Amino acid sequence: DLSADTKAIPVTQVSRDAGYNLHWSADSKKLHYTLGDEYFTIDLNERFAFLPGAPDTLPPIDSAGLKIGLTLKTDVPEGAIVFENARVITMENDRVIENGVVVVERNKIVFVGSQTEYQAAKFKVNNPKIIDCAGKTIMPGMIDVHAHPGNFRFGLNPQKQWEYYAQLAYGVTTQHDPSVNSEMAFSNAEMLKAGRMVGPRLYSTGTILYGADGDFKAPINSLDDARSALRRTKAWGAFSVKSYNQPRREQRQQVIAAARELGMLVVPEGGSFFHHNLTQVVDGHTGVEHNLPVAPLYNDVISLWSKTNAHNTPTLIVNYGGLNGEYEFYQKSEVWKKKPLLNFTPKHILDERSRHRTMAPEEEYQNGHILVSQSCKKLQDAGVNINLGAHGQLNGLGAHWELWMLQQGGMSNLQALKCATINGAKYLGMDKEIGSLAPGKLADLIVLDKNPLDDIHNSESIRYVMVNGRLYEAETLNEIGNYDRKRSKFWFEQPGSQTSGAGMTHTCQEQKCVCGH
Repeated sequence: DLSADTKAIPVTQVSRDAGYNLHWSADSKKLHYTLGDEYFTIDLNERFAFLPGAPDTLPPIDSAGLKIGLTLKTDVPEGAIVFENARVITMENDRVIENGVVVVERNKIVFVGSQTEYQAAKFKVNNPKIIDCAGKTIMPGMIDVHAHPGNFRFGLNPQKQWEYYAQLAYGVTTQHDPSVNSEMAFSNAEMLKAGRMVGPRLYSTGTILYGADGDFKAPINSLDDARSALRRTKAWGAFSVKSYNQPRREQRQQVIAAARELGMLVVPEGGSFFHHNLTQVVDGHTGVEHNLPVAPLYNDVISLWSKTNAHNTPTLIVNYGGLNGEYEFYQKSEVWKKKPLLNFTPKHILDERSRHRTMAPEEEYQNGHILVSQSCKKLQDAGVNINLGAHGQLNGLGAHWELWMLQQGGMSNLQALKCATINGAKYLGMDKEIGSLAPGKLADLIVLDKNPLDDIHNSESIRYVMVNGRLYEAETLNEIGNYDRKRSKFWFEQPGSQTSGAGMTHTCQEQKCVCGH
């Protein structure tokens, strides 16, 4: 491999923080590349002293490129919508309003209160769309802080991404992806922000800062190494970094120090190493991704963690140290029949995962993810914020499975719902904008047919979902409210797609199976 120590051929460092899209000038005398929104050009005779025209003293590496400067407007809908007669779970100081009103103007919430307060305030907006929510419940949109909605790939950006639709249909309005292809994730995030795609808000760490051997290892052996790695992902738009399997503690501490300088969050994964996790907690990481790989947690760990500000995103759906929590739901329900999941997930993907089920005795779940969930309850009771992260196992429905598993460990329904909303907003540093229903916050909300405070499984009974002030029918994701826009078909909904090649699936009775029967 080429390295700084290579002697067989001339090798030198040509950029401070590396880059993407390398290409040469026509005469091969210049190297061009991009990093984030900057375009760089390097004269090779300024990097190799033996080339003709090289100066007597080579200049320092240029750290500033040409700003490309593309600017687009953020998508903001027009008009106002008034939701009346609803039960409103605000996530503001545990306040639940019976017979409540929520008023949205453009992409912001402008009023939340009871019907009586609304009338007394004589609150007025111009020509609002009225949505009668009698018998229904409104809660903030869900925040999946450990999502993997299909961003780990190369190539062209899609016009629409089914994983985003599945997430949105199940009420996820904000997703944070801590392991992606940087180019795909951040370009899609910009498309979503500009209204060119439909889906939840998307934030990401970009490519992980991986310390173990692999295709994208990022060695951190100094504070400068950490600074360079973080500058690289921040250039794309990252405000967080996933420090993953950096083997030595001082390496992880260097990442934290660099992140503090650059104003970034550090959301590490310890690779299921208990002692890595404990040092991540005490060294000042923003939180810990995945559960600690031992359960139950005893009072020493609970007490230690409670003395820090570190969150935990346990991802019980892929439980460490036991059977993945998702197996319980595949075992106990006919997932392949679920609506609206089937409307937004290719059937062959759903079939191959759900029809052939792993069966396990009940005690495997009790001694697995439920035992971990009980430790999450202890952590939360001690003051540790627990977040919801569904790991992309089953985009959309998986977020509800994670919510239900948090409740299985002893949290009240309201406590579990906090993990899915305001706690995640705090983790991302966005609790002033999202995570609860209050005037001035962004209009992200869910309208449910049933009350999740009565039964946590009612979280799945979604009638409407609103993200950034745009209202959608959950079953179809047709836009309604002040707009009337039917969604177009996905590639897997086109004629013939269900029975061709890799798309082969179980089909409906009106169609013949591919074997002719």
